[in-house]
Amino acid sequence: MIIKKPLDSYDVIVVGGGHAGVEACHAAYKMGMKTLLICLNFKMVSNMPCNPSIGGSAKGIVVREIDALGGIMGKIADLDTSLLQMKVLNTSKGPGVRCLRAQEDKRAYPRNMQNYLLSLEGLDILEDEVKKIVVEDKKVKGVIISDSSYIKSKAVILATGTHMESVILRGKVIKEEGPDGEKPSHGLSHSLMDLGLNIIRLKTGTPPRLDPSSIDYSKMEIEYGSDGENAFSYDTTTFKKKEDMIVCHLLYTNKRTHEIIRENLSQSAMYGGIVKGIGPRYCPSIEDKIVRFKDKERHQLFLEPESNEFASIYLQGFSTSMPIDIQEKMVHSLEGLENAKFLKYAYAIEYDAIEPTQLDHTMMVKSIEGLYVSGQIACTSGYEEAAALGLIAGINASLRIKNLPPFTLRRDEAYIGIMIDDIVTKGTKEPYRLLSARSEYRLLTRSDNADVRLLEKGYKLGMNSLERYEKFKKKAERISFAINQLENKKIASDKNIRSYICSLNFPDPNGSENLKQTMKRQNVTYAGLRQCCPDLIELTKEEELKCETEIKYEGYIAAELKEAERRREYENLLLPLDIDYKHLDGLSLEAREKLSIIKPKTLGEASRITNVHPSDIDVLSFYVRHLNKEDHKEKK
Repeated sequence: MIIKKPLDSYDVIVVGGGHAGVEACHAAYKMGMKTLLICLNFKMVSNMPCNPSIGGSAKGIVVREIDALGGIMGKIADLDTSLLQMKVLNTSKGPGVRCLRAQEDKRAYPRNMQNYLLSLEGLDILEDEVKKIVVEDKKVKGVIISDSSYIKSKAVILATGTHMESVILRGKVIKEEGPDGEKPSHGLSHSLMDLGLNIIRLKTGTPPRLDPSSIDYSKMEIEYGSDGENAFSYDTTTFKKKEDMIVCHLLYTNKRTHEIIRENLSQSAMYGGIVKGIGPRYCPSIEDKIVRFKDKERHQLFLEPESNEFASIYLQGFSTSMPIDIQEKMVHSLEGLENAKFLKYAYAIEYDAIEPTQLDHTMMVKSIEGLYVSGQIACTSGYEEAAALGLIAGINASLRIKNLPPFTLRRDEAYIGIMIDDIVTKGTKEPYRLLSARSEYRLLTRSDNADVRLLEKGYKLGMNSLERYEKFKKKAERISFAINQLENKKIASDKNIRSYICSLNFPDPNGSENLKQTMKRQNVTYAGLRQCCPDLIELTKEEELKCETEIKYEGYIAAELKEAERRREYENLLLPLDIDYKHLDGLSLEAREKLSIIKPKTLGEASRITNVHPSDIDVLSFYVRHLNKEDHKEKK
């Protein structure tokens, strides 16, 4: 509930009510912590200042991982009132890159999330601003808010998004403002610097919003949602039909658009020397695209409705920091938008963030016990990345208070594990965005098996109910039973199966072949085989897909599992925390510097640090194994 006066003390205080903050406070609450969420304006909790969409390449898999662990983003995104359109991406590619992307209602999604948080009895919500983090003896003790009140806490999770010392940029015009017209946060950055943390400046941006009645859609291609029972959450049982979904539209930039941008580059905040922060490489502004990809004659853009409750179109792919008059020329050069009316002009936003190599894999600041960081303040980009980090921070803050071992995820277990490992070991100088290319184990970290990978972990943490866990186990048992049935049933002289296989342009099969082997053929489906053999167990569409994937890609999955196991040897080789890297013979100068700063816990972690070379890993491996041998001798 929203409170006017907080208690003197809490187990966990979460600072910020964006996508990271709500997952963090929900996780702490679920794990039995007395939790306080402090936000500037509760009506802006879970706001979507950029595109109101959830999911996408790799990101859609992360939302399923959040759900499997017991998080809430997927559940709220699936609600009929939240959802505008659901789409399955990469259907023509392998299962390792297939994922979901949903267009969400900009007003309804945050409202549904806010109502959910208000329903959590015992979760306190305070509208205020945190000015200072209180730390004593390198341990967090609480926060000081705007009226100088001191609220004690055993853990503090920072999830301030893009608000810290934020400014909005349009051309040469600079305005102290947060995203979507919100207030910026002042003071917290200086408090963190006083604690010895390295603060960096980042940039992101958002495109213009247009009046749909001023758009000529006849010049564009229609983009529909996907058929089928598609959802982020494993608990979703009702699905929006394709005909009830909104449509989006596809259009392109042209020669005239590019000319206008090139002629006015000096007026862009980014290219005019105004921007100090570094923007996201994989979500660049339109002027950045034109400069970086000079040979490309056109760039893809999408028109996406923002809500059922008000008329506004989001021009996806057209983020810019150009002045208002240049923005109008740029947009009006696009086919179908010659007479488009602006509801909101595009802008770039600069903000402070914490350099993430100062964090460990639990999202805790290494130098300050009990202080956790999540979301865009940890140098990530996107609602999904933020939510995942908030979830992990909330879980680990609670575990630490309970004196239980921390919770971390390996790279072969989850995209969440990949993201955290990337930012805390390699660091980043730009907003980090998840991509499927970042995963070495794409067949292990699929969208369809997030529950297999993570739901039991969520149950053991206390995030998932026994009922949910039992439901998952029954589903896993059905799939296992189906695979066993297929393996034990041969084609023999079954005319129906032979006819089915031949109808797919395969030669008449050998009768000794079992149905599991048959399933490995392209376009052979479980539903098709079951139509021939009604005694096969009935599965849901989702279970059929999982069954087919496990069988068709069995060899490739086994190979990735073997490779993950091989690499795990490095992950299990612990590095002593007191290694003097600067004086360790054989290490390169770059490696000595990076290893001394980051202080990796394992050889595997060290191997992924930027500028730490294979030869450096060989030196470390020899050194640690020699130490272990000496320790073993002493114990004897």
